[in-house]
Amino acid sequence: MDAVVQPRARRPRPKVVSLTDRAAARVKEIMIRAERPCMGLRVGVKNGGCAGQEYVLEYAEKPEPLDEVVEDRGVTILVDPKAVLFLIGTVIDFEITRLAAKFTFSNPNQTDACGCGESVTIEPAKLD
Repeated sequence: MDAVVQPRARRPRPKVVSLTDRAAARVKEIMIRAERPCMGLRVGVKNGGCAGQEYVLEYAEKPEPLDEVVEDRGVTILVDPKAVLFLIGTVIDFEITRLAAKFTFSNPNQTDACGCGESVTIEPAKLD
């Protein structure tokens, strides 16, 4: 009789992105006021700006087939599959200063940013 081979248990995967309490509260507030029903926040990276890349945030009505789905602090975050390696370990915060209110990204893969803070340079995460 052939022995049944059991698959090896996978180690838990770290979350690609996480939210601070302030960011989660702001996302929930925005979702309540959205013009159409949304299930969460879509996060990605696109080419642009003087440093080469820009973070992208938008409403997400439904997950796309290859999205990385992250649940954090009661918020669903959908990560564009092309951005996963650029965003691993990123913490999204929401800051209010005297001049602005905005989401900020603390990204261990970010190597540079432009002077105005609108674009960044991000290297893909090196996975061991």
